[in-house]
Amino acid sequence: MRARRRPTMSRRRIDELIDEATVDCYNEEEQHEGFLVMLDEHLACPVRALVVGEDVTVLGFDRDPPGEVVARCRRGRRTYRVNATALEWRGAPPDGAEWIEAYAAWLRGGGG
Repeated sequence: MRARRRPTMSRRRIDELIDEATVDCYNEEEQHEGFLVMLDEHLACPVRALVVGEDVTVLGFDRDPPGEVVARCRRGRRTYRVNATALEWRGAPPDGAEWIEAYAAWLRGGGG
């Protein structure tokens, strides 16, 4: 079965999610925090995912020192932190995965 990077949403839906995550944010740091809140609220962890083709368990989400949203992932006995946009799914994406697509679009300067 082939991995899916993320679901395909309309541009309008992506813009709606970006607006929801960043509605009361005054700067970029707060916008990253807005996406972190949405991921925490809408993507139930732990959840299985792929990172560079390797199976991992996503334990949750944090921010790294530059401020971007990262996924805390476990593979075997080790825990790693990877940019949330690096997550891929085997089969259908889990509920809430659309927030990762919206975050990736926002990082690229799209929407909102």
